Amino acid sequence: MSFSPQPHPLPEPLIELVAQRFRGLGEPMRIRLLDRLREGDATVGELQLALGASQQNVSKHLGILHAAGMVSRTKDGNHARYSISDPSVFELCDNVCGGVRRQLQGLEAILQPN
Repeated sequence: MSFSPQPHPLPEPLIELVAQRFRGLGEPMRIRLLDRLREGDATVGELQLALGASQQNVSKHLGILHAAGMVSRTKDGNHARYSISDPSVFELCDNVCGGVRRQLQGLEAILQPN
């Protein structure tokens, strides 16, 4: 996937949208939800069971992810099914995980006895 370069300095409205995206990812439960939804769509109840969380907590975080445009929901009888609406979120997570891994490897190299 190829992205066009962003204007610099970044326009204020774009800065706010980028910050909103990072705020949306700034909670461990939301990362867990996205990670589970990476396997396929699910209802609140299914996510609740998979993550061992309360229905209220799962619903709250799904609402935030939905408002940020990262997940979508569709009606399935009496339930709503959630799915990933923006797969690029996983590229961001993969980049962050790679950075964390490199940081840990650097620390490990420093702490290794000679």
